[in-house]
Amino acid sequence: MHILITNDDGIYAQGIGALRRSLEPVAKKVTIVAPDRERSASGHGITVHRPLRATEVLYKKDTTKGWMVDGTPADCVKLALEALLDEEPDLVISGINFGPNLGTDVLYSGTVSASIEALINDVPSLAVSLATSKNPDFELAGNFVQKIVPTIIKEGLPQKTLLNINIPAGIPRGIRVSRLCNRRYVNVFHKRTDPRGKDYFWTAGEALNLDQDDPETDARAINEGYISITPVHFDLTNYNLINDLKKWPFITSGIKDF
Repeated sequence: MHILITNDDGIYAQGIGALRRSLEPVAKKVTIVAPDRERSASGHGITVHRPLRATEVLYKKDTTKGWMVDGTPADCVKLALEALLDEEPDLVISGINFGPNLGTDVLYSGTVSASIEALINDVPSLAVSLATSKNPDFELAGNFVQKIVPTIIKEGLPQKTLLNINIPAGIPRGIRVSRLCNRRYVNVFHKRTDPRGKDYFWTAGEALNLDQDDPETDARAINEGYISITPVHFDLTNYNLINDLKKWPFITSGIKDF
């Protein structure tokens, strides 16, 4: 079993180190291709206006290889699959992220975007996050990943679907299969003034879960101390609306009315 690891916290982050150590005993080969520095909230951005540079990183274990890339998480996976690796991995795991990736945050997340890049290339993937902002226990999260990977390899995942996994702080009460919550942020920008009297804005914000009472959401699972596992796919098409749109007058009338 060959596993490719990446993240958005940078190749020397605690989370990716714990993930690597947890997977080396169960994988035949582990490859790490990760950003050279933190790239949180980078979404699915890719680098197209300058070249990418990949620097090899050495590890003690002979079956573990690594590269540090001066690009985004999506860059790392794309570069790994198309240029750096001599064989396709069986699984891509992005993480372990320091902080949660819940609900609509997955659209901003570099962690989840790296997993989506794997799906685009038809490689199954996981995104793993530790849902805490202090005193992270990455070893516990890594142990959980180690235990579920063999099952994922055995059972397989549907095409174009990843598992978004969030692990709560402390000892989990159990595991819930959940859906993405409907989340947005309030008080997003802090307005400040620089020494020259010019205004600038610092992005911050507080998460607001609009469906916080729904027991099926990932946010509710984390809030109640459960590991949340959510199947996510990147097909954003609203199939229910397609037939209705085909009946709209300006569509049925054709191009002649333009």
